Amino acid sequence: MKTKLLIFFALVTMAVAVNAKKYPELKFEKTTVDLGTFCMDDPIQKVTFKFTNVGKAKLVINAVHTSCGCTVADYPKDFIAPGASGEITVTYNGTGKMPGRFKKNIQIFSNCKEDLMRIFIQGEMTDVPVSSKKKK
Repeated sequence: MKTKLLIFFALVTMAVAVNAKKYPELKFEKTTVDLGTFCMDDPIQKVTFKFTNVGKAKLVINAVHTSCGCTVADYPKDFIAPGASGEITVTYNGTGKMPGRFKKNIQIFSNCKEDLMRIFIQGEMTDVPVSSKKKK
């Protein structure tokens, strides 16, 4: 009887240990950034998304994909320790694009428990210089 009880407690302890696996966790200051209105004469816009690993394990960003070729993301390739911060820089290039509103998504693949996270940029590119629009 004691052996069965000991085996039962050992199995319960192993089950709890497996479920208590430590994961990193991404927490962004902002998940959507509005670039505002800008002229197609100045079509390249950059924004930085700041984040912190609020989890209990080292964070690894495996890949970052953007929704189109007009958007490029630069991200840290090294481990990010628990409590440490990092940045993802996103560049939107509207060269050759039609003026108008846009919203682009950036997919972040990592070793977090939920391995996919999205951040967004949006804005409006006009064919009229922004300073001219304000005078009207």
